[in-house]
Amino acid sequence: MAVDTLLERINDYASRPDPYPLYAELREAGVARQRDGSYLVGGYYDIAALLHDPRLSSDRRNRAPEFAAPMPPQLSFIQLDDPEHHRLRGLATRPFGPPHSPGRVDAMRGEITGITEQLIASLQGRTRIDIVDDFAYPLPVTVICRLLGVPPDDEPVFHAWATTIIDSLDLTSGKDQDERTRAANRAREDMGRYLVGLAEQRRGRPGDDMLSAFVNAPEPAALTRDELAATAVLLLIAGHETTVNLITNGVLTLLRHPDQLDLLRREPALLPRAVEELLRYEPPVQLLPQRTPLTDLEVAGTTIPKGVPVVLVLASGNRDPQRFHDPDRFDPTRPDNQHLGFGSGIHICYGAPLARIEAQIALGALIPRLGTATLVEDPPPYRHSPVLRGPRRLPIELSPSRG
Repeated sequence: MAVDTLLERINDYASRPDPYPLYAELREAGVARQRDGSYLVGGYYDIAALLHDPRLSSDRRNRAPEFAAPMPPQLSFIQLDDPEHHRLRGLATRPFGPPHSPGRVDAMRGEITGITEQLIASLQGRTRIDIVDDFAYPLPVTVICRLLGVPPDDEPVFHAWATTIIDSLDLTSGKDQDERTRAANRAREDMGRYLVGLAEQRRGRPGDDMLSAFVNAPEPAALTRDELAATAVLLLIAGHETTVNLITNGVLTLLRHPDQLDLLRREPALLPRAVEELLRYEPPVQLLPQRTPLTDLEVAGTTIPKGVPVVLVLASGNRDPQRFHDPDRFDPTRPDNQHLGFGSGIHICYGAPLARIEAQIALGALIPRLGTATLVEDPPPYRHSPVLRGPRRLPIELSPSRG
């Protein structure tokens, strides 16, 4: 098939269980222009260079008019370039990490372990569970709710908004996509109003949560109302959606590789390295679809014109044999694993430290219980989005003694 259909084929739901042959096609092409005018980039070194290239914008307002799309009510920092990106990301980081809050994430280890133990206890005696609904979704949702200061009882409300926003990450062009984008923008507005309302309740009466920190920050560290809405929406969604995929893809991968599962059971000290390999082998974020050249760019011998959409296929770069030895093999002991699972450059994943801790604790608790587990469906049913790729459900059978 022609490489100008790669984006359509990647986006086709039938490709969701195994998009990697398509990514291999992309690497063979180097850079692939698509029928809608966009360009796909799939080589590791090309992606890494572009992620550090200030000539490649994250701001969709820099697209040529023929590629314009409905814009969200307020752009979050991942949708902006420096210096505005740097300013907003810096303000968002103050209550989350170094230098102002260096111990915030690490201090949550005990809390994350406690939540994990409660979830594991709720599975005792059961012979069949759904890894997504029973474990991989409630864990990061509970963590991000506590971190931000969102009442867990409101989870069904923001889950519906988050689903609408994630559904818009569909790379099919046309009227349906425009309507999905408009629906996502309405959901962002609704979620933003909800989160700003929660934050305003803490103005002058702060708790130990990030919404309190945002709304009570002194000038010049204060976010405007619109900036607070966009930042809080981003953190709430990104704080759980990607980690659900990381944990679920991790369980699926381990059950497909029982020899490596046995290795990790025998040598739990390998778990941090195994999580890095999972981020390479089955990254929860497969594509970065919102990049735009500010000038004509030369990439792998192809000139990408100014203003056209560029899609960086991170999951393809992670399987590039030019960078990784035997890249299609899952190897928890892999050395020199500088993957693209969290991106790179100025937009490297804000929540990466928290996601790593959650995945290590979650898989560390599950691995001893997966010895006799079997997959009910393989491949399992996948979520629709090709961008945030992971199983929608992952039912497994457990031995009662292991449950």
